[in-house]
Amino acid sequence: MSTDAPDSSTPTEAPIKLSAVEKIKQESNYLMGTIDQELKDPVDHFNNDNLQLLKFHGSYQQDDRDLRVKLKKSGGGKAYSMMLRCRIPGGRLTSDQLVAHLDMCDELGNSTLKITTRQTLQLHGILKSDLREVIKRVNECGLSTLAACGDVNRNIMCCPAKRVGAIHSQLEQFTDELTTALAPQTPAYHELWITDPDTGEKTLADGGEPTPSSNPVIDEPLYGPTYLPRKFKVGIALPEDNCIDIYTQDLGFIAVVRDEKIIGYNVTVGGGMGRTPSAKKTFPALAKRMAFVTPQQAIDVAKAVIIVQRDNGNRSDRKVARLKYLIANWGIERFRSEVESVFGEKLADCTEDDVHGFDDHMGWQAQGDGKWSYGLNVENGRLYDNEKIQFKTAFRKICAEFNREIRFTGHQSIIFCDIEEGEKDRLIEIIQEHGIPTTEQTSTVRRWSMSCVALPTCGLAITESERRLPSLIDSIEEPLAKLGLSNERFTIRMTGCPNGCARPYNADLALVGRAVGKYTLFTGGGWLGNRMAEIYKDAVKDDEVVDEMIGLFAAFKANREGEESFGDFCSRVGVEKLAELAEAAPRP
Repeated sequence: MSTDAPDSSTPTEAPIKLSAVEKIKQESNYLMGTIDQELKDPVDHFNNDNLQLLKFHGSYQQDDRDLRVKLKKSGGGKAYSMMLRCRIPGGRLTSDQLVAHLDMCDELGNSTLKITTRQTLQLHGILKSDLREVIKRVNECGLSTLAACGDVNRNIMCCPAKRVGAIHSQLEQFTDELTTALAPQTPAYHELWITDPDTGEKTLADGGEPTPSSNPVIDEPLYGPTYLPRKFKVGIALPEDNCIDIYTQDLGFIAVVRDEKIIGYNVTVGGGMGRTPSAKKTFPALAKRMAFVTPQQAIDVAKAVIIVQRDNGNRSDRKVARLKYLIANWGIERFRSEVESVFGEKLADCTEDDVHGFDDHMGWQAQGDGKWSYGLNVENGRLYDNEKIQFKTAFRKICAEFNREIRFTGHQSIIFCDIEEGEKDRLIEIIQEHGIPTTEQTSTVRRWSMSCVALPTCGLAITESERRLPSLIDSIEEPLAKLGLSNERFTIRMTGCPNGCARPYNADLALVGRAVGKYTLFTGGGWLGNRMAEIYKDAVKDDEVVDEMIGLFAAFKANREGEESFGDFCSRVGVEKLAELAEAAPRP
């Protein structure tokens, strides 16, 4: 048995050497650490131990990497700030909650707001001295940041489409119940952020987190005192609509529908996108189908999966601590057996139901109640105002005039819900008044692209992503049009490093940061999300990326069979032959 996944069925000859992060969690008093003391310290950044704990509270410490050289030359330190991520199950929130975040990004952040690839929001540029105020205000609007990051279950993804009927109602209820069931129980979050730091009294009338008793008993029945070995991600999807990339999740639930009712879920386990090219032991993986569960079994089976990972995942090497490595070492049959043992009974095999469609929910869609939703493409999820485009001003106006429910997609875009037939023109008018391209004015390739944040704030980024992808799309729109591929649907995903936050490894075409100004090109995944891409070319220079992509599109145009998709074509041909075809294909 590999040391990457200790075999719990045999005695351990020597104590496992825990990673540094495991020791920090172990000594943290259930995530409290010394965060409270540091919040009172005027120093502009946190110590390394508390940085690990702050992730569980929803925050990462960052610095503006664009300023590093300048500050170093002037003898200064780094330009530190905090990123804060919310927990918004299924991406569902109110107009007031969105406006509250727009207010916070203007008053206490860097004046931009980011819709993430997991259907939630990130605030950037928060000073350490303002962190408590921002988290308090998030809770005041009825949301939370607890477990948005860290070694616990994070924001649960679910199809964001608003539809009348039992199916979507069941999905949303399951998402909410699962969020509650898998949430950490530590009172540290409430004590640190929701109570008055001087008096210890509750400061919120109705916050996003429940108030603990006056003498709380610290107990984490699901996670234990050291929580999980690594982050954990959950998604819920429909077979005809895999808009949340179910096979990239640690734990997935594919709804099994009969007679317009969900009778259960096919459970998938072990998805995960991160990899380290220099460490061959790491790899991205798509989840494996494990078993069928009824709605009554689903939450307890989810807990059983988490417990098996908690007790058997690697706690000595964080590079191989995700669930996918435990399953790779054990095999799916043994893993299922362990889950059944914890759950207490045998599980049924998966039904034949599997993903076969993907709706990005953009444009006008009927809700089934006489009202409409409108999905607006937000390029890379970034909300900002400048002289050309005013996302924030437009969204404030929409929220004020309509005051309807809002939902975020897994592709970083926004859905305005409950629009009456007679209000449709007004909504579009507000969007266009503020320079925002409507979804109908957005090219197909741009609509199906997404990126991670990368530079300048992500400490792991090797090269550009969010700031580079728009101009890259600009450069390929015309060649695609000349090839007659303007309406061809395929996913382009870009990340600034191999950690894969924008889920590149199952995309039709992906660019992953490899070195400064260089990318690894992946091809052969697909918009459906159930096939891994392969490395097409490694260490491609930034100024050569567009030419490489155009060559691939030209090869596709000249050699596709029937109506096969771009990803299907690349997968069928294989990377070696693909390079030959790209070299030979006539360019537009």
